[in-house]
Amino acid sequence: MEKIIEVSGLGKAFPQKRGNPVTVLRDINFTIAAGQTLCVMGESGCGKTTLGKIIAGLSGYTSGSCRFCGKEVSQLRGREWSEFRESVQMIHQNPYESLNPALMVFDIIANPIKRHRKITKIPALYDEAARLLELVGLTPVEDFVDKYPAHLSGGQRQRVSIARVLAMHPKLIVVDEATSMIDTSLRINLLSTLKQIQEQLNVAYFFITHDLALGKYFAKGQRAMVMYLGRAVEAAGMDELVANPRHPYSRAIISAAVGDTGILEDSGFHKYELKDADIASFHNMPAGCPLHPRCPERISGVCGQDMPPLYEVGGGHQVACHLCREK
Repeated sequence: MEKIIEVSGLGKAFPQKRGNPVTVLRDINFTIAAGQTLCVMGESGCGKTTLGKIIAGLSGYTSGSCRFCGKEVSQLRGREWSEFRESVQMIHQNPYESLNPALMVFDIIANPIKRHRKITKIPALYDEAARLLELVGLTPVEDFVDKYPAHLSGGQRQRVSIARVLAMHPKLIVVDEATSMIDTSLRINLLSTLKQIQEQLNVAYFFITHDLALGKYFAKGQRAMVMYLGRAVEAAGMDELVANPRHPYSRAIISAAVGDTGILEDSGFHKYELKDADIASFHNMPAGCPLHPRCPERISGVCGQDMPPLYEVGGGHQVACHLCREK
């Protein structure tokens, strides 16, 4: 199976006018192959979107490695860079800002086809735009091709964004909270469309969400990664992660999702809460494990001093917690 993205030891730091650079990503590791989904979960501000932008080539990285089809992204130039940018696309969070309000739907989809696929004749462009609109569920096509974004609902706009992305024939799509600004009743329908597209086109997804219920639905049978303050604290199959979370932070966010319908129907653990302590930030990172001031199970003299690596706990399940270290 073709490996699309391989990330190893990836880090990102932002320089400051005064003081040391602020590190927002550190030691991130994962691989995404063709047709696979990696769901990345965590609270707002944990570094998910920054990581997604790096994967999509919209931001650089300051340490580690990010390889696209075996080639280091930071070293790509010319045609290889163009191929990477075409092959890895991003669906943004806000459908009300991601589309040009002055263009009709046909032009929004046709422009990247003309530029990157060199199709210029109107009949051929129309046929391809119609095919993509049908693929994302905007039918009958005649009702949408000559409309402006202002005449579309949020869900319809996001489907146009997806069609525009598919016009590039991507190998991987970064989906950044793509349903967060869409009515709740339409979210599952849109995610179902994305899953159908994956089945038909073998496209891979880097799926970013803070909503565990959506993540569990979209990445069922796939891989998931939980992030906290710029680090991956747990990685496993989605079903395994929900049924058997090992990191205290993962247990807390899954416990907080108890009210979501069906989110814990296959999980056997009970209510879990973190301590009501000062929450660390990228500008004020504690020594050792970043979660230790809030962790009810912290080990005195260990968690406050040593940063835990990702321990293997079996079956591809990894946990960055001293509680899981080998005895």
